[in-house]
Parts: sequence; C-alpha cells; structure tokens
Amino acid sequence: MATSFNTPSSVSAGLRCRCPRCGEGHVFSRFLTVADHCEACGLEFSFAEAADGPAFFVMSGVGILVVALWAIWAVVAQPPVWAQFAVVAPALIGGCLAALRPVKAWLIAEQFVHKAEEGRWASVGTHGKAPERYNRMGF
Repeated sequence: MATSFNTPSSVSAGLRCRCPRCGEGHVFSRFLTVADHCEACGLEFSFAEAADGPAFFVMSGVGILVVALWAIWAVVAQPPVWAQFAVVAPALIGGCLAALRPVKAWLIAEQFVHKAEEGRWASVGTHGKAPERYNRMGF
C-alpha cells in the first residue's frame, strides 16, 4: 500500500464522489451510504458524519434556483397550471437527487481536509462546582 498520495482538492473529490485522500476509491457503497473504507488506499471513513447538512444545502439551493426559474417562466410564458406542475415537480425532485451525492461527498472531503471531529470541552476543571460562598437558599 502506498504511503504518499496525490491528494485531490476537496471540491474535485466531492464532485467525483471519490476518496478525499487518494482521489481513486469510492466514498459511497450505495446511493447515500458511506463506505467503511476506501478500496484504493484503505482510509477509514469512520470520521465522516455529514448529518443533515447536505440535504439542507441541496434543498435550499435547488429550491431557490427552480422556484426562481419557475417564477420567470410563469410570468413570461403564462403556461397552464398542469404544465407548471409537470415541469416544476420533476425539476425539484431530480435536482435534489442529482446534487445530493456530490454535496455529501464534498462535505465528507472537507471534514477530512480540516480534520473535523466531535466537539470536546476545553476545560474539565470546575464546571458545575459552586463558588465557595454559595448559599443554597440564594442569599
């Protein structure tokens, strides 16, 4: 197994849904299921926790874009309502499904690049300890 890697940019790795370390292996084992490890370099993807971020960004971005284009089209062309539903609903669903994988892979690549991990307390000293002159009655 190689020890030096030609690390791609996080955007490149994300758009191609490839490993953020080597750029060769796949990030996903199924449509949105993150693989256990990269089949090319062996990077464990246990650090990857994209949560709801990709869904939020994709729904917001695609929604704004499609609704803006729909509004312009509806004002300029004045199509019938059935045509609007026939065009806008598939555009929203298709746009979200098409963008979700690359955005999730990009966020995973960003987590790798920035060494993101679960938050920790900076101090484990006196949190929760009452001051010396503290009176339980509040006086």
